[in-house]
Formats: sequence, structure tokens, C-alpha cells
Amino acid sequence: MKLTRPRQLLQLALLVAVVAGVQQAWVASHRASAAAEVATLARPGDIHMISSDSCGICDVARRWFTQHAVPFSECSIERDLACRAAFETTMAPGTPVMVVRGRVLLGFSPEQLRVTLALPR
Repeated sequence: MKLTRPRQLLQLALLVAVVAGVQQAWVASHRASAAAEVATLARPGDIHMISSDSCGICDVARRWFTQHAVPFSECSIERDLACRAAFETTMAPGTPVMVVRGRVLLGFSPEQLRVTLALPR
């Protein structure tokens, strides 16, 4: 049975849609798993976010921490001189900077938080 060109394209499009759907489901599951693990591993004082008032990613991180009940503290480089000094010592190109049990992480990545919190103390 020979397939016509339009039918071949339709089958290809269907295959691509199925693969994309499976990939999205896997990513969503992986993100939920990382969030649950971070929430389980994090204790008050483990995560400190150095932020700035105009940082959109800081807003995303703040909402994520709150949504997943992850304890964290935060300071703003515009409003706190000690925070500004701590930020400058990291030599980071921007905010947010996460200090997780003394380890500096640039940006916001739930997976990076999970890996760092899972390290031996």
C-alpha cells in the first residue's frame, strides 16, 4: 500500500505531536519531582536568595519557593548594603544568586537546587 504525499505528511505531523506531548509530560513530571524533593530537603536557613528589585527571574523564584513551600530567605542589593557587598563578592553578572548551604548558584534552577541540597553537608 503506497501512501500519498499528504497522508505521509499527516502521519509525520501526528508522530511529531505525540513525541512532543510525551516530552512535555516527562518535563512536567520531572519538574514536580524536583519541587517535591527540594521542599523535602530544604530547611530554614539553607537557601538564601540575593535579589534585585527589577529582577524578573527573582520574582519567578520567589513565587516558586512560596508555591512549593520551600523555606528561603532573601535580601535586595538595592536596599541592603550588606547584601550588595555579598553580591559583589560572588562576581555574578546579575541576580538572582542563590547561596545554598554556603554554595553559590547563579540564576534560578530547581534542578540545581535539588542537586546542591542532596550533597552531603
